[in-house]
Amino acid sequence: MNASIDAVRVAGTPQGPVPVLVLAVDGEEDVVPIFIGPEEATSIARGLEAEDIGRPLTHDLLLDVMEEMGGRIDRIVVSEIKEGEEGGTYIADLHVDTPRDSVVIDARPSDSMALAARTNAPIEVAEPVFESGREEREKFDELDDIRDVQGGPAGAGAGEP
Repeated sequence: MNASIDAVRVAGTPQGPVPVLVLAVDGEEDVVPIFIGPEEATSIARGLEAEDIGRPLTHDLLLDVMEEMGGRIDRIVVSEIKEGEEGGTYIADLHVDTPRDSVVIDARPSDSMALAARTNAPIEVAEPVFESGREEREKFDELDDIRDVQGGPAGAGAGEP
């Protein structure tokens, strides 16, 4: 199922504010929310805005190295949810074309989406993942966009000098 990054929002939880990546799936009203870390949320938001802070952050560096070695991200697939004691853990596959071959690399969805935000690489969600993780869009539309939260994760970690 083709998908796109709908938003990176901040959800209030008993443990405090937690960033949530919201994936929209083509032709579906529901979305797939994936709770992520603040650094990854900031990186995805910066990638979506094509914000250049001067020095490369980790995801910029990874992309630069990959491209310098002749690699190109073909697509990202959120392929699985592994159920655990504290809910599910999403699994993503980073499909990369290299000068020698095409490879699939196991990656966290948050890291994969940070790269997708920088490259406009296509995003796919496996149908069982969508069915298992789907939530009503309205539930997340009410949350603040991470870029609008003052002093929140989007304002933190501006990078190294």
